[in-house]
Formats: sequence, structure tokens, C-alpha cells
Amino acid sequence: MNINLFNEWLLKYKKSPLLMGILNVTPDSFSDGGKFDRVDSAIQHAIKMESEGSDIIDIGGESSRPGAEPVSLTEELDRVIHVIEKLRKNSDIVISIDTYKSEVAEEALNAGANIINDISGLQFDSKMVEVASKYNVPIIIMHMLGNPQNMQKDPSYKNVTGEIISFFEDRIKYCVDNRIEKHNIIIDPGIGFGKTVEHNFILIRELKEFESLNCPILVGPSRKSFIGTTLNLPVDQRVEGTAATVTASIINGANILRVHDVEEMNRVIKITEKICGFS
Repeated sequence: MNINLFNEWLLKYKKSPLLMGILNVTPDSFSDGGKFDRVDSAIQHAIKMESEGSDIIDIGGESSRPGAEPVSLTEELDRVIHVIEKLRKNSDIVISIDTYKSEVAEEALNAGANIINDISGLQFDSKMVEVASKYNVPIIIMHMLGNPQNMQKDPSYKNVTGEIISFFEDRIKYCVDNRIEKHNIIIDPGIGFGKTVEHNFILIRELKEFESLNCPILVGPSRKSFIGTTLNLPVDQRVEGTAATVTASIINGANILRVHDVEEMNRVIKITEKICGFS
């Protein structure tokens, strides 16, 4: 999918869901760290995911796994910019930059990226909202309790779904007040980011409640620890668990699915679309 088609989709997103392929150009991501941290291998994998059905390639240069240490601005730029530039020369697919740093986001957009994916919900860098507004691009706002270093240290909510909806209400207002178009806002409840195993299942079960916010809903359950804990399986054996969460997420209202196993999840989505009656 190119950016023109994606922008059209944003205006009528309540139909068929999109597939976002994960490209971590990091040495330490929880699932695929070190596999694609060279430009050539990253490009090969991105092109492969596109051929398998990805609508969006999400490129990240800093791991956000629990306990991950932050990387410097220079190092993150060095990891992602060359990959974005080369991918853009080889494909017109929509590219998302997974970063919470405004400088990285701006450089990535100038290099050919189309979407900002901010795990902090525009909270870690006050200039991020300015970049999103200046470039008039879609922005993914994710919910996270704390930061990657402490988010899994006894996360607690009185009402996990209600509290995250309130968070998004605040963030959406913040964006609109800072000249970001409402139709450019995508929300992500942040599966695995400051949530217990049960919180993650509750969020998938109650996903329809987020439709009240009138924004596309992105869900990223791929290979995550709540699946591994439930099934007692390592990262590389969580495809079936991921498939179940993708199906349930679509049935409950997800519009974008962020995954590692693109070919398999593309098949899952096609069957789920038939179940849901999408054209």
C-alpha cells in the first residue's frame, strides 16, 4: 500500500484491517534482535514482508522490550535512516518510524517515512507534536505505563480499559489542540507495555470500547510474553497464540495489526475477514 491509498483508508478505516510488518534494526529486541541490524538484511526482510502482504513497514532503531536501556540519538539515527532511504528507493510501501524522539522522527520523514509511531504517546519529547503537525502525517499514539525500564514492575489499574480510554481522550485533545488533524490520529492500547497477562487479555476482549474515540485502533500482540506465559512457550513458538489474538482483535474492532509473522498473519486476517463479512 502506498501513502495515497493509506490516507484514503484512514478516512474509511472501519472496513478491512491492515497489516503492519515489524522491522527491528536493533541488536536487542525481544523477538528478532540482531537479525536485521544491517542495511542489506533489513531491506531484504522489508521487501519479503511486503511480498507476503504487509501494508506498512514499521522500522524501529531502539528496543522497547521490558528493561531495555535507551540508545543515543546518534545511534538510533545511524540504525534507521539508511534503511529508510534504501527501502524508499526500492518500494513505495508506507513506512512507519517507531521512535519517541522528535529528531529521529523528522529525519526519518525527510528520508521517506510516512507515519510516526510513538510508544510514549507524545509524552517523552515535547517537540514530537510539532513534527507531526509540521509534516501533517499520521501519528500512532500508544499507551504505556511508565517507561520500558519500569513498565512491568507491578503494573496496576482500577479499570484498565477505562483508564486507557481516558488517557487517549487526553492525548487526542492534546494533538488536536496542537494542529494535528483528527483523521491522522491512530491509537494503540499498548499490549505488553505496563500490563499484566490478564490486563492484555482484558484489553483484547474489551477492544470495542475504544471505538468510542473514533480513531483507527492498532493492536500489537505479536509473539509477546502474555502469549508465552499462557502457553509456556518461547518466542519462536508463539505463532498460533499470536494468530488467536489477531483474530480476536479484528473481531473486537482492531483496524491495524502489527506483527512479525506476516505471511501467516495475512492468512489469518483473510479468514477472519470472511468471518466478519468484510468485503
